[in-house]
Amino acid sequence: MTAIYAVAALWLGLALLATLLSIWLRVATALSEIVVGTIAQLIIGALIGSAVLGADETWIKFLSGTGAIVLTFLAGAELDPVVFRRKWKEATVIGLISFFAPFLGCAAIARWVLGWDSDASWLAGIAMSTTSVAVVYAVMLEFGFNRTDYGKTVLAACFITDLATVVALGLVFAPFTLKTAGFVGSMVVAAFLLPWLTPRFFKRYGGRPSELEAKYLLLTLFGMGALAGWADSEAVLPAYLIGMVLAGTVGKDHALIRRLRTLTFGLLTPFYFLRAGAFVSVPALIAAPGAFLILLVVKIGTKIAGVYPTTKAFGSPTKEGMYTTLLMSTGLTFGTISSLFGLSHKIIDQAQYSSLVAAVIASAVVPTVIANAFFMPRHLLKDVAGTAAQIAEHEGVTAPIGNAKGGAQP
Repeated sequence: MTAIYAVAALWLGLALLATLLSIWLRVATALSEIVVGTIAQLIIGALIGSAVLGADETWIKFLSGTGAIVLTFLAGAELDPVVFRRKWKEATVIGLISFFAPFLGCAAIARWVLGWDSDASWLAGIAMSTTSVAVVYAVMLEFGFNRTDYGKTVLAACFITDLATVVALGLVFAPFTLKTAGFVGSMVVAAFLLPWLTPRFFKRYGGRPSELEAKYLLLTLFGMGALAGWADSEAVLPAYLIGMVLAGTVGKDHALIRRLRTLTFGLLTPFYFLRAGAFVSVPALIAAPGAFLILLVVKIGTKIAGVYPTTKAFGSPTKEGMYTTLLMSTGLTFGTISSLFGLSHKIIDQAQYSSLVAAVIASAVVPTVIANAFFMPRHLLKDVAGTAAQIAEHEGVTAPIGNAKGGAQP
């Protein structure tokens, strides 16, 4: 256990450093954790050995995966059913265009410019089409946009994009089986059962120091995650669905959400974002930067070409439209999952995998840095302070209120 505690201390030390850097540089914590993970892997690997960081240790993979699951659940729980019903057309159109534009563009570039074979090119298109719900939600939460109709609409569009990614991966490379049918059926049952069962269960047994609500939610998330893995899908997909269907119950319990955020951002997501950064091989990128740079530029370029005109068509001002576009250009979870799927099924080779993963992770950093530096719609944050104050007054606590410079902290 001594070695495990030492590695855990190292990872949380890196997480603390990343948080301090995010405060000093005024960037989102998720992005600083990715960058710190990349630099830590480079330095520690050169001085001591890459195995010291232990990114492939089972317990680190578990904490990282749990962080992605719970963070995705919280993102789904932030969706306001009223806002989604009002903005469903905008969210759906933006989400689908956000998928199809880079999917077709990156697949074409991989096939005709990089010279990849047909299957590898389609896999590249799928991996580069994604939008990272984890990154977008972390940024929204940190600056307070998650409380606005604008932020909730963007999160809904992210879900549409990633759902299209999962469907495409399944249709192109994974045959529909009885396991798939069982998983889909289970999600349908959960979508109808949980909104009825959860509030009644919480009302009768909740509100105790034993944190029954958190145990109930984690049981549900892990159970559906296990079904997703059994059906060759991914655990973050049912997590987002569960969050959405419980948005009217769990999403309105601000005390419970705050406790879950403490668990998630204090312990789990640092492992997720640091581990994502640790997968980037800087020497490999320096040795062969061509494919990585081309895929990154094409992904961002096609997202801008597709999403930005769509936001304008729905009446978004220039700054909000560009901010939405750049956030929809981020990628992480499903992009790396798709790349790993391709490598494990021998659709792509190790070099192609490295280029894809590096481009995916870079897309989590570059568009978000540009968006927050030049296009942040700060005028939307004026209403956030009042909303947070009302919640704090209702709960009898002092809520941290963000501002246009620093943003709201979770």
